[in-house]
Amino acid sequence: MGIKLKKLASIQTGHSFRSKIEPDSDGNISVIQMKDLTEDNRLNAKELVQIDMQDLKEHHRVKINDLAFRSRGQTNTAAIIDQQLKDAVIAAPLLRIRVESNLILPAYLCWFINQPSSQAALQSKATGTAVRMIGIPAIEDLEVVVPSLDVQQKIIKIYQLSIDEQKLMNALAKKKEVLTGAILMHLAMNTQ
Repeated sequence: MGIKLKKLASIQTGHSFRSKIEPDSDGNISVIQMKDLTEDNRLNAKELVQIDMQDLKEHHRVKINDLAFRSRGQTNTAAIIDQQLKDAVIAAPLLRIRVESNLILPAYLCWFINQPSSQAALQSKATGTAVRMIGIPAIEDLEVVVPSLDVQQKIIKIYQLSIDEQKLMNALAKKKEVLTGAILMHLAMNTQ
């Protein structure tokens, strides 16, 4: 039916910092943390913490189209790093997933991991009681349905349009609420 994720991508634990991350405005490395991943599973690169790190190994360096997977907590979804970053590293407990196959598009894999059926499969293999965790073996064994690249592209496009629609609907609802409030206040003030 599907292909195990480990045959499509490599998975690596985020960089484990020995102590608290010390921000350095003149730092040479950006650190991607859980807080930098948006609700719509993208990277908010505007507020990445800069640190001074001289020994960043090449295999820890983030590339465009890598996925950052939230391995701990209530939400265990992936976010795509859809922009070029000069020098960046993913911090643990995030995992880095890098597509290694030309059969699958990174954005499609991100979408697929975040689908309810995939999430249920991952949750069934979660460990821990106080803080749930999804380990690398659980992700590696996830069965990924891999349609043609053309179909993957269409799925990504439709998914992105649905996210854009949701954002517009939310913005419209807020504007409508402000307008209704103003009309009602005007009515209240002019009926005394």
